[in-house]
Amino acid sequence: MTIRVIIVDDQAMVRAGFAALLSAQADIDVVGEAPDGRQGVAVARSTHPDVVLMDVRMPEMDGLAAAREILDPPPGVVHRPRVLMLTTFDIDDYVYEALRAGASGFLLKDAPPADLIAAVRVVASGEALLAPSVTRRLIADFVQQRPAPRKDPRLRLNGLTPRETEVLELIARGLSNQEIAGHLVLAEQTVKTHIGRVLAKLDLRDRAQAVIFAYEAGLVRPGDRG
Repeated sequence: MTIRVIIVDDQAMVRAGFAALLSAQADIDVVGEAPDGRQGVAVARSTHPDVVLMDVRMPEMDGLAAAREILDPPPGVVHRPRVLMLTTFDIDDYVYEALRAGASGFLLKDAPPADLIAAVRVVASGEALLAPSVTRRLIADFVQQRPAPRKDPRLRLNGLTPRETEVLELIARGLSNQEIAGHLVLAEQTVKTHIGRVLAKLDLRDRAQAVIFAYEAGLVRPGDRG
């Protein structure tokens, strides 16, 4: 199945380079481009991509605002693509907010070409792009600096079984399904079942939101290591 992608970035050279790289892959089809967030939302609504590559800083509407509009569409708009944020280290705050808004992860704009291709495939498959350890550090840093949400997330932990809570903690520590299975001496398919139940019970979209929830609920704390 071909992965439909749009690229939203205010630098024409970046858009062209990414488009050429991704279009060369047999399983990826670049179906649109946009130079700012506002046009990016419009292109996403008209082309129905599977993945949106979204730059963070752009004129007219930045990537964070555009991601929010795409991921929380108005009534009548049913298509919600995955959003992969393109960023640099100096705007990490936006990355955190984008993950909270529902983005599936982030990628540094100077990442190797193979990483970009892999990231698109990972996000398109429904997974969150949380492999780099820097992601956990970013989330930890910014959760630490923010007041608690209006609704205490700790109360929502009460709906999880002890095993599900344990799985959520290991997700937040950055462990893969295979690593969680080894740690808990479970089959990997059983781990996937537990993760599905955790996401459903907590009304979370993917692992990215699960990590943020775990930090905000105090299940893990900044500086913790797996």
